[in-house]
Amino acid sequence: MSIENKERRQVLKGLGAGLLAATAGVPFFAMAQNETLVRFLDMPEDYDVPPVEPGSTHIINTREITNFYSRDFYVVQHYGQPDVPVEQYKLELTGLVNRPLSFTLDELKAMPSREIDAGFECGGNGGRMFQGLVGNARWRGVSLREVLNQAGIQDLGREVVFFGADQGTEEIRGRQVEQSFARSLSVEDAMSDDNLIVYEMNGMPLEPHHGYPVRMLIPGFYGVANVKWLTQIHVQDTRYMGRFMGRDYVTLKHENVGGEDRWMETSVARMNLKSAIVRVTRRNNIHRISGFALNDGTPIRSIEVKIDDGPWMEAMIDPQASQYSWKPFHYEWRNASPGEHTIVSRVTDINGRVQLPQEQLPERVSYWEEFGQFPRRVLIEG
Repeated sequence: MSIENKERRQVLKGLGAGLLAATAGVPFFAMAQNETLVRFLDMPEDYDVPPVEPGSTHIINTREITNFYSRDFYVVQHYGQPDVPVEQYKLELTGLVNRPLSFTLDELKAMPSREIDAGFECGGNGGRMFQGLVGNARWRGVSLREVLNQAGIQDLGREVVFFGADQGTEEIRGRQVEQSFARSLSVEDAMSDDNLIVYEMNGMPLEPHHGYPVRMLIPGFYGVANVKWLTQIHVQDTRYMGRFMGRDYVTLKHENVGGEDRWMETSVARMNLKSAIVRVTRRNNIHRISGFALNDGTPIRSIEVKIDDGPWMEAMIDPQASQYSWKPFHYEWRNASPGEHTIVSRVTDINGRVQLPQEQLPERVSYWEEFGQFPRRVLIEG
């Protein structure tokens, strides 16, 4: 680690994540002293969100994003918030491996580590909560690939399952069954260079609601894949079909399959290409339209903004944005006419895939994976 990086980490640990953006220059989302918020007509004027509560879902107010690294990061908990005493913590590697392994937190932290910027959203994020199930952070941890290589995956290994300490009781075919939250990846996906077993978030130890002491980070995937309170990694030869892989977080959509119209179910996995406008501000006669884009890590070609029935106009992307981080953007709207306007964004990747209007996407029954264009209505005052 370079001297510069060591000094940076000391600053972050001493001052906390709240000052993280200040170490990287002027925050792209920051508002100037005389900059004011413009009212969204599709959002209650008194819209507010409660603070984080153990065992509950926490939605952020996207109008209040001010930093590249989230001061407020969404939370979803499926079986409550377990208490995992660090002095008793063990991460077990089991199943079709040559050498079953066990690690304490100190042993994980003694291994070579890596930092990566990654943002993600919940698979159920969408317009009904103004895109508030989202966040972006700098994560530190050890390579999942290296840990799996230490254990040695046997030839029969096909699936890697990640179990959390959070447990709940499910009724399955009339019987009460205790289940742990778990998700899985194919061995190929699990061996990606970018997957981390993480213990730090924005330069600080994970907070309890974000998975302390250890969680998974699978960059480019929806949040459900990033298992919190990680206690076991298990390699098996069959597909894992627990609740959150086979029955919940399953998108049901209408598609053409080999010339036949069918309803298809797919497990929520890699993030779809998406952008959203979350704030409009005014400074003198300039209105700044701000938002963010997310995807699976495929490089972005452009983010554009359209006002009413006008042309698509290219927005500026935050230069801090990296492969797996969110991509904050803004567009300076000059000489806006008073009255009601509709604004919308779209993102295009280097493969030419474009974020489409919702009505042009396949019909869905579930609310998972909402990634169509997100029009906003604003009122410009004279």
